[in-house]
Amino acid sequence: MTQERRAPARPSLWQVISSVLAAFFGVQSEANRQRDFTGGNAATFIAVGIVMTVLLVLGLILLVRVILAQAGV
Repeated sequence: MTQERRAPARPSLWQVISSVLAAFFGVQSEANRQRDFTGGNAATFIAVGIVMTVLLVLGLILLVRVILAQAGV
């Protein structure tokens, strides 16, 4: 009797984005965490995290500029 070991399924791009967003807020289900650590590629998570961080910073800069423009400053 042999046991077949399957390679863990790699998370899709949307699952990676969802996991990174969950990390931003500090919430993640145990099932998703296990999926990410067993089947995920660290480079993918790092790249998505960097892109999302840059988008967050740019969004905040844009928001501050709009608010300051509305205030007449």
